[in-house]
Amino acid sequence: MSKVALVTGGSRGIGFGIAEKLAAEKWDLVINGVREESAVTEPLAKLRAMGVKVGYARGDVGSAEGRAAIRQATLSFCGSELARDDSTSGFSSQVSGFLLVNNAGVAPKVRADLLETTEESYDYVVGTNLRGVFFLTQAFARDMVAAKKADPAFSGAIINITSISATVVSINRGEYCIAKSGLSMMSQLFATRLGPDGIPVYEVRPGVIKTDMTAGVTEKYDKLIAGGLNVQPRWGFPDDIGRAVAALARGDFPFSTGQVVMVDGGLTVPRL
Repeated sequence: MSKVALVTGGSRGIGFGIAEKLAAEKWDLVINGVREESAVTEPLAKLRAMGVKVGYARGDVGSAEGRAAIRQATLSFCGSELARDDSTSGFSSQVSGFLLVNNAGVAPKVRADLLETTEESYDYVVGTNLRGVFFLTQAFARDMVAAKKADPAFSGAIINITSISATVVSINRGEYCIAKSGLSMMSQLFATRLGPDGIPVYEVRPGVIKTDMTAGVTEKYDKLIAGGLNVQPRWGFPDDIGRAVAALARGDFPFSTGQVVMVDGGLTVPRL
């Protein structure tokens, strides 16, 4: 019997930080990404070196075909057979628990003023960060509910990685803020729907985290952090997010479904 976690966007940045912490907790892992597997051999090898089984599910969360491929690869890794792309199969008896970590996301290709935001950019960001995450979650939620009905001892959980942009305005990337705000509500929706089935849903909301996504604004945030942006005067790191996810995955917060875990160094604490 094994417990398996799917981490979308898990080969780098915040996703890899999450995967490392879950591997340390002895979760077998399915890492999702859009690159060829040959391009992510190094991070996959690092995770396997931690003594867990690691599979790769290539697919774009933003497309229906990509989501079907991710689900197919994940259920195959779990020892389940999938008759049709839209079927509800649950998980095989080899799997005692499943965790879905919705981490994958994209930023606008161009940071544009709100009055200049294009429909193309809006559809690209919202289509991946919200629409895609919704339907990927829906598919795996069905599988977890089916597994729970077949075996009440089966444990399932969902953790959505959002952003302080769910409530903190950035007028040069409004589409990103809208997507993250929607994902926050989506977390509460699924928490409410899946609560009676014993499947908790959590939201982890990072602040300013040092990753390749923030590499282009490092100087800007160095100055802001030095000037008191955060209560804790430093950048956040993927490890910080990984620690929060690992605690939720362990079941340390069994009576807190639907809640937001802030990992922002106090950035959003109201201050005078």
